[in-house]
Amino acid sequence: MKAVSEQPLGESRRGARVAGYAGRTLLPILAVAAILVVLPPLWFGDSTYTTSLAVRALVFASYGVAFNLIFGCTNQLFLCMGALAGIGGYGTAISMDRTSLPIWAGIAVGTASAALVGGVLSWIAVRRSLGVIFTGIVTLVFSLAFANLLLGQRDLTGSETGLVLTDGAVRLADDRVGGYYLFVCLLVVCLLVFRVLQLSHVGWAFRALRDDETAAELAGVDVARYRIYAATVGSAMFGLTGALYAYSSGFISPATYAFDQVDVRVLVLVAFGGLGSLLGPVIGAGVFAILDERLTTSLELREILYGVFVIAIFLGFRKGVVHACVALYKRLFRSGGGEPALETSRE
Repeated sequence: MKAVSEQPLGESRRGARVAGYAGRTLLPILAVAAILVVLPPLWFGDSTYTTSLAVRALVFASYGVAFNLIFGCTNQLFLCMGALAGIGGYGTAISMDRTSLPIWAGIAVGTASAALVGGVLSWIAVRRSLGVIFTGIVTLVFSLAFANLLLGQRDLTGSETGLVLTDGAVRLADDRVGGYYLFVCLLVVCLLVFRVLQLSHVGWAFRALRDDETAAELAGVDVARYRIYAATVGSAMFGLTGALYAYSSGFISPATYAFDQVDVRVLVLVAFGGLGSLLGPVIGAGVFAILDERLTTSLELREILYGVFVIAIFLGFRKGVVHACVALYKRLFRSGGGEPALETSRE
């Protein structure tokens, strides 16, 4: 009888531990969601200009989470982030314009198209055993080809003049609070997907092949399959973000998804926040959104600072500036007594 009574008790304790662990792992996402929800009434209110800046920051944070999943977790340097987002945006706009599909169906088409293209690019890289640099070159060539396709197919894409989405809801425009909350929901969903993958057996495989691909293969990890998984899911995030941004802004053009407008910024903000970290892209997007707003009158200076940031980060802060600050804090202050580590060592 005692053994029978102890079994449910052990299961309940195990369930409580699992629930507590899940709560702790989801706490950062819940904290970010709570902060983002209360920002409009506390900060920018009805300002359409500030709202559009906040929406842009949320869009790039979602881009950053997608890139973190592809490169930060599986070492696949995709330099076609703007192209994948553009496939989602243009896929949505063209399917709505040519087939009269409802908006949700157009967004689904754009997202699925981006996921398919990203999966195929990853499959090519895996089959050809391309390293990080060569994967970056191949995806960069694809990005340039996509840009030329947008400019060349004027009847389909509108070329430089772009496309107008007339079916967008006004309350979800990128300069309205409704549009802001739309992208808050999108960012939270991306973070949740990233966290769930981290905590599953898929996340274990990601960490194994990121740290040592040869050792991962010897341990039985199907490196090719998990790389394609990461590329497909991350590309779907890019496509969905690009599609929703097209729907919210009501207008897209090749400049919306250009390499210098998307890829360069995502590289900088993810490197700043830290590759492979959950909230690194969110922190980086917030910091560089403020920096962009301060440097709107000096585009040349902004590009120079971006270049300096990239060089400094990869030379001195390979795990990101945020990680470096946290590590410095831990070195200076011990978690136990709170006294500076330098002083205690002298004593």
